[in-house]
Amino acid sequence: MGKRKSKLSRRQFIQGMGTGLVGSTVLLHSLKVTAMAEEGVQANGPRVPLHLRVNGREVKLSVEPRTTLAELLREHLQLTGTKISCNRGECGACTVLLDGKPVYSCQMLALDAQGREVTTIEGLLDGEELHPLQEAFLEHDGLQCGFCTPGQIMAARGLLLKNPHPTREEVIKGMSGNLCRCGAYPNIIKSVMAAAEKFASKKAS
Repeated sequence: MGKRKSKLSRRQFIQGMGTGLVGSTVLLHSLKVTAMAEEGVQANGPRVPLHLRVNGREVKLSVEPRTTLAELLREHLQLTGTKISCNRGECGACTVLLDGKPVYSCQMLALDAQGREVTTIEGLLDGEELHPLQEAFLEHDGLQCGFCTPGQIMAARGLLLKNPHPTREEVIKGMSGNLCRCGAYPNIIKSVMAAAEKFASKKAS
């Protein structure tokens, strides 16, 4: 008795294998998600409670442990004035103040800000009124494309909190961690010096 020839073509066989692989993958993924749910773990990772102050406001939320401070500010709190440029702690565009000191928010985990005070460029505004530093950058053309400007201003704010009457050399040194790809350094320095004078005159008056 002769063998019956299979009517399954090579194309049909390969398609069937593909369907089987996809089905297996979906099944395995579903089982994994179900197991994670039973263990109380979300599919995108476990979350940890976080409590801090941002621009004078109490903030309580849960974040993944890998979340950076920059991501927390931009994606969770919608404070997009903080910019992410190099994302590796080299340019300073993401600079914010942590307890009054400048930090690269792209290189710091949000959980490391637990219980601390964070100030962003938005926190310098007094309602609709610009901060003297923001005014100085506008008056003295301390920006070109403007992308690095929030980080520049926050670095300058940290510098002036520490040293209200800096020399030009101290401004250059204090701002050295913030890069400007447009090369607006002379006017950035001029802006910081002018803001320092504004602060001094306000205290004198």
